[in-house]
Amino acid sequence: MLIGTPMQVVLGVVLLWLAIAVAGLAFTRNLRMVTRVLFPLGAAGALLLAAAGFTATLGATETLVLPLGLPDLPVHLRLDPLSGFFLMLLGAVSAGVSVFASGYLRQDETSPPGLQCLYYHLFLASMSLVLVANDAYGFMVFWETMALSSYFLVVSDHTRPDIRDAGFLYLLIAHIGAVAILLCFGVLQGGSGDYTFDGMRSMQHETAWATAAFFLALAGFGAKAGIIPLHVWLPEAHPAAPSPASALMSAVMLKTAVYGFLRVMFDLLDTQVWWWGVIVLTLGLMTALYGVIFSAVQNDMKRLLAWSSIENIGFIFVGAGLAILFRAYHMGTLAALALTAMLYHALNHAFFKSLLFLATGSVLHATHQRALGKLGGLIHRMPWVAWLSLVGVLAIAGVPPLNGFVSEWLLLQAFLFTPGLPHNYLNMLVPVAAAAVVLAAALAGYVIVKFYGVVFLGRPREDSLAEAHDAGPWERAGLAWLAAVCIALGLAPVTVIGMLDQVTHQLIGQGLGNSASWLFLAPINPDRASYSPLLFLAVVTLVTLAGWYAVRLFYHGRFRRGPAWDCGFPLQTSRMQDTAEGFGQPVRQVFEPFFRMTRELPSPADREPRYRVTVEDHLWYWIYRPIARGTERLSLLVSKLQQGRISVYLLYSFVTLILLLLFVR
Repeated sequence: MLIGTPMQVVLGVVLLWLAIAVAGLAFTRNLRMVTRVLFPLGAAGALLLAAAGFTATLGATETLVLPLGLPDLPVHLRLDPLSGFFLMLLGAVSAGVSVFASGYLRQDETSPPGLQCLYYHLFLASMSLVLVANDAYGFMVFWETMALSSYFLVVSDHTRPDIRDAGFLYLLIAHIGAVAILLCFGVLQGGSGDYTFDGMRSMQHETAWATAAFFLALAGFGAKAGIIPLHVWLPEAHPAAPSPASALMSAVMLKTAVYGFLRVMFDLLDTQVWWWGVIVLTLGLMTALYGVIFSAVQNDMKRLLAWSSIENIGFIFVGAGLAILFRAYHMGTLAALALTAMLYHALNHAFFKSLLFLATGSVLHATHQRALGKLGGLIHRMPWVAWLSLVGVLAIAGVPPLNGFVSEWLLLQAFLFTPGLPHNYLNMLVPVAAAAVVLAAALAGYVIVKFYGVVFLGRPREDSLAEAHDAGPWERAGLAWLAAVCIALGLAPVTVIGMLDQVTHQLIGQGLGNSASWLFLAPINPDRASYSPLLFLAVVTLVTLAGWYAVRLFYHGRFRRGPAWDCGFPLQTSRMQDTAEGFGQPVRQVFEPFFRMTRELPSPADREPRYRVTVEDHLWYWIYRPIARGTERLSLLVSKLQQGRISVYLLYSFVTLILLLLFVR
């Protein structure tokens, strides 16, 4: 039972995290204090936050006004089922990540452990405040604090130029997105001067202004979420950050953008237009396909997971697009189904992706390698990490009865149950979109087989891997927590949907609670489609036990040993295994127009020939490179105005004054 109201608990946890951040600054190089006291204390606070968020999803809305900020601009806070759901997600994920970080941090890192503690807990506190902000002023202050604290986490290893470049790119696109969000709030307040969210909810927005707010929200929150073409920062920033920070950025920070988009679209805006949903649906599909295709050809395990995050964000926005489309046509049940699938996948992605990012952190510490081509066979050296990672791998691949299958199945049901829509081309679009979702899901399974197979299975590709060590107790505990939640979310979808119904009722006035029983999940009609993870698990368990018993009964344990079938086995080496490049070759060939590729071919005289291919993003060269060059030229032109002579500057002022007198009445 919580002591105090959920809002009081949330504010108490935020104050606790801020205190821990300050303590980290005080104990900058005291590794034991940071890892054995501060981070576990932060994990305890995270569990309290998750409990408060869960209670908020089931309870009444709370509001609070804090006498902070500028004169006549206090900070308004609001805790409702939508913010409660994302607070629960933040708290539950960060609890596991914080426990893992207690064993992950090292004294020999470039950034001292105390500074890591400062940025990390400031990051958590700012994300929590973003989720409860109830006015544009507070939201933007907390949003910028979140961006800055995460930027310092990204550039922890600031001695490397590539990491500094990744941090700069992240900060640049984050601020461009923040400008779009600020303009969106300016449109939503409609000239009333009331920048509270309550004031925006009471406004009646004309379609033109509502459309402007929609595009600004899509650009602003899409930049933070990583939808294309605003995704370029994500594959650079996530791999650059320490693994606990990468896990939080992918699992939670991207979801704050999803939260902001939902808040604007279904709460602050009083209308939805059908073609908004088509735009969001199309962008989501393009993002999912683009992300999974690039993930399949990556040779760096953290970049592979970063591109996979883009794919999953695409799935989430596909659900949002469907919800907007159905809501515009007053199809309440289908809108609730699409919104439920979206929220469920956001929750699932938070847990299985943080689990996989933390597993790569353990591999990185044990082997000092991120390149897939230099790993392999680690299941023998790191069994805890390998088996716990397998849960995340199966979940992200959408294998039942784990959690990833449930949300993807619900999303497909939203497509398959779609009745005839008023526009013919929409009826044509829906089956094509469903096929694209299936293709992306299938490729995601392909990608994750590559990730797990190359890292943990086969033979070690480097001799140094023999010195790899398994994760410590703190790291194992963090990984086990996240894996356990992945299993629980997969086995209890009816319970999860019952909680999500409170959120969908708040946003669209309808849920799926009446369409599900305790055993079977039937989103629309039990006669057409239903799913029972418990029965699936029971059947799999019974078949496995029956097979084991049959072997014991008829085989009697008798066996004989003999040499392995030859066919080259005595000469087998790690170089005979399929490489990460080999795994990605079919995707590179099929989707070659998507890639900008350069190949390094070996010479016939090389005694150890190696083939290398570099894959780059066309959008970087088509969009961002021209913008960067144009900005550089403009800067050079403007710099010529700086002559260093006071007479020239006075002339500029005089000319400006004359122009103002001529054109301003």
